[in-house]
Order: sequence, then C-alpha cells, then structure tokens
Amino acid sequence: MEKLIQFLLDEATLWAPRLIGAAVIIVVFFILAKIAKRIIISAAERSKFDGNLTLLLSRTSSITLIIFGFITALGTLGINVSALVAGLGLTGFALGFALKDTISNLLSGVLILLYRPFEKGNRIKVAGYEGTVVSIDLRYTELDSEGNKVLIPNSKLFTDPITVLR
Repeated sequence: MEKLIQFLLDEATLWAPRLIGAAVIIVVFFILAKIAKRIIISAAERSKFDGNLTLLLSRTSSITLIIFGFITALGTLGINVSALVAGLGLTGFALGFALKDTISNLLSGVLILLYRPFEKGNRIKVAGYEGTVVSIDLRYTELDSEGNKVLIPNSKLFTDPITVLR
C-alpha cells in the first residue's frame, strides 16, 4: 500500500507542473483570442468595414487562436501533436473539397464586400437577371427584380460580367 501511495505521489509531482502549464497556456490563448477579436472589431469600425466581414474575421481569428492554444497545451503535456496536426490538415483538405462551392461563395462574398463593385441600392444586370441590390451577404446577393426576390450566389457575381446600371 505504501508503494502505491509513493507511486501516486511521484506521478503527481511529475504531472502537476505539466497540467498547470497546460492550463496557463489555454487561459493565455483564450485571453489573446478575446483581445484579437476586440482589436479586429475596433479596427473594422474605424475602417467602416462591412459587419458580416468583421464578424467573419473576428470569429476566425478567435477560433484559430483557441485551437492553436489547445494544440500547444497538448504538446506541453507531452502528447505528440504532429499526428494531430497532420490529421487536422487532412480533415481541412477533405472539408474544403466537399464544401468547395460554399467556400467559393464565401470567399467571393468577402471579395465583393472588400472591393465593392456595386453597393446596396445599385441596379445591376448579371446572368440574365436584372434588379436592385437589396443586400449583400457572405453567401449570396439579393436582388429585387420587379417585386421578385432573386438570390444570386456570390461566386456567380464574382466570375460573370456585371453591368451596374445605377
């Protein structure tokens, strides 16, 4: 019984600093994620970025920092994270391939919101549709065409010629 207690005490003294270090790393990365989110939001407000784009950038940076913190904490605990990172890379590749149309619309939406080839209220003509731009979202752009609601995927708007009639 004494050997078991001694073994447990030895293991606790070995693992306690690692666990405390991992917990500190996770807390620090959570704080960094919150700070990065606030910095992005305040910079975007000063630059008058679109709200959807600001939300996307702030969430992406926050989640990335938190994931990086967890992987760093696992490495601190002595876990081999190279296989985990490789698995995340393969998962990202598979998800990217499976969601290529959605990701294409999302990235096209970000570029449309950044470059602003047209704005809300403009009358545009694209892919056989003509109407007034009601809203520009990250996935699609909504047109009002003679009282009809037309949703055009942003990838179509980014690749096809657009006529801005104003």
